[in-house]
Amino acid sequence: MRLSRYFLPVLKETPNEAQIVSHRLMLRAGLIRQEAAGIYAWLPLGFRVLQKIEQIVREEMNRAGAIEILMPTLQPADLWRETGRYDAYGPEMLRIKDRQDRELVYGPTNEDMVTEIFRAYVHSYKALPLNLYHTQWKFRDEVRPRFGVMRGREFLMKDAYSFDLNKEGARRSYNRMYVAYLRAFSRMGLQTIPMRAETGPIGGDLSHEFIVLAETGESGVFCHKDLLDMPIPGADIDFDSDLEPIVSQRTKLYAATEDVHDQARFEREVPADKRLSARGIEVGQIFYFGTKYSVPMKAVVTGPDGRDVPIEGGSYGIGVSRLAGAIIEASHDDAGIIWPEGVAPFDIALINLKPGDAKVDAACEEIYAKLTAAKKDILYDDRDERAGAKFASMDLIGIPYQIVVGPRGLEKGLVEVKVRATGVKDEVPVESAVARFAKT
Repeated sequence: MRLSRYFLPVLKETPNEAQIVSHRLMLRAGLIRQEAAGIYAWLPLGFRVLQKIEQIVREEMNRAGAIEILMPTLQPADLWRETGRYDAYGPEMLRIKDRQDRELVYGPTNEDMVTEIFRAYVHSYKALPLNLYHTQWKFRDEVRPRFGVMRGREFLMKDAYSFDLNKEGARRSYNRMYVAYLRAFSRMGLQTIPMRAETGPIGGDLSHEFIVLAETGESGVFCHKDLLDMPIPGADIDFDSDLEPIVSQRTKLYAATEDVHDQARFEREVPADKRLSARGIEVGQIFYFGTKYSVPMKAVVTGPDGRDVPIEGGSYGIGVSRLAGAIIEASHDDAGIIWPEGVAPFDIALINLKPGDAKVDAACEEIYAKLTAAKKDILYDDRDERAGAKFASMDLIGIPYQIVVGPRGLEKGLVEVKVRATGVKDEVPVESAVARFAKT
């Protein structure tokens, strides 16, 4: 993509309303624009990041055996009345009437609707286990939306729902999602710690939040430091195998958000030199809630003995749009964003220091064509701007690698390659720069 033809409204000044780093940088780097309180338009650069995050989540959900569907944003209020959540959910839920005076809700979550879909089609235990997921926009009317996409009213979420015959099966489904989440977040360059958490309006008595440690986090968190060093399951993990050892390795160590924190237990179970008290950002949460929805909605299957039993359920959410902010909170410097390679909007920034110079233009065109042919996403800064402005813009938007082409370097047959995360720069021949990235 040539920057001269791209829509990238970079801001020089920090907007006054931005209180945390991710909000400031997302506005300045032209990722988002606020349209109303807690509601944002995703501009081209931000939308590319959102798509990268969503695709990683999709790949790990599919790997874990979940099946993708798409449910509507508007849901019949009667479904929520069946489960008793219509009144219990509170004023965060946006309630709507259509022209026929039918009551609808703008879905903040989908347990009720997916249970209705399940009960319409699944009647035998032979169809279980089943996990259905989708990625859809949600709306929760926060009293005080703040911190940009970290606590907005409209947000993109992946929500998955498992259906099992019994508690043992439900626990296996829970473990699959637990491990899938570890893998997904790791692929985004994030170190997350699963922590015991409140179940809130979703219900149930078992839940873990996946927390990214950050000074700007809204939650106080307490955990054993060894959780920071545990290995992430590899791509060859067998999700049909017994995953309990992986889960129990983590859950046997103390880790809790402030809502369920027990200071006496923390001090009793964790040696003083291993105690970590910090702030954290929730990027995902998983729940086991048993028959909370299947009993009132009569979502039953015929078991092996011929009797109808209510299914055991769980739900699993990942804040896709929130992750964009969380990644920035975890990966930035004074110059701007530092995107991990897995979620970066472009792979490489190609910077032409002297547009109009025949040799520089030709070298840039060669690099651009060859790396594009190698399936690399290139943002080519071909604008007629001063070099300092180009460097500042590229550091701000945080593309992992920069290839800088100028007349002085080309006199020696060299271009500069910069690693955004470390700032390390190397002068290499044009062919070497192309070969370095074309083979990765």
